[in-house]
Amino acid sequence: MTSNISRAAAIDSAALQRLIGEGRGPRLLDVRTPGEFRTVHIPGAYNVPMATLREHRAELLSHLDEDVVLVCRSGTRAAQAKAALAEAGLPNLRVLDGGMIAWETAGAPVNRGSDRWDMERQVRLVAGSIVLTTGLAGLLVPGIHLIGTAVGAGLTYAAVSNTCAMGMLLAKLPYNRGPRTDIRTVVAALRDKP
Repeated sequence: MTSNISRAAAIDSAALQRLIGEGRGPRLLDVRTPGEFRTVHIPGAYNVPMATLREHRAELLSHLDEDVVLVCRSGTRAAQAKAALAEAGLPNLRVLDGGMIAWETAGAPVNRGSDRWDMERQVRLVAGSIVLTTGLAGLLVPGIHLIGTAVGAGLTYAAVSNTCAMGMLLAKLPYNRGPRTDIRTVVAALRDKP
C-alpha cells in the first residue's frame, strides 16, 4: 500500500518511464532484498537493501546529490528508506508509487532473473502454516492453538503499524539474502554513472 506516501514525494510508473526514455532518469535505488532484486528489477537500478541503506546512509549521501527514486515491491519499504535518507539530509527523494507491482503492471521494462517467491507470499506461507498446524494440533494438545492466535495478533499489528517482524526475519534467510550487498561496490557504481 502506498497510502502513507505523500503524492508530492511519489512518482508514478508512466512519469518515471518518460524520464528514463528522455535520458533524464533519476538514480534508482531498489531497497528490496538481494534475492527479490535478482528476481526482477528496473534496468539501471542499484540494489541497496534497507539494512544496508540505514547502516550506510551517511556514505551514500555524497553520491546521491541528484534526483533519487526509491523502489521496493509496493512502496512501503521505499517510503521507510525515504524517511531514513531525508532524516540524514538528502533532498530530492521520491518513491515509485506502487513499487515494482505497479511498474510491471504498466508493462515497463524489467531485468529478470530466476523466479522466487516475494516476501509477502513467504509471510503468508509461514503464518498460514503456523496457524494451520497449531489449529490441527490443538485438537490433540489443549492450548497449543494459542500460538496461532499470537501469529494472528502479530499480523494484525503488522498491518496497523505498517511493519512486519516476520518479513524482517524471513529477509535474513539465505534464500532471500543472496550475495551480500557491499557498500563499497554500490558507492563505486554510483560514482561511475555517466
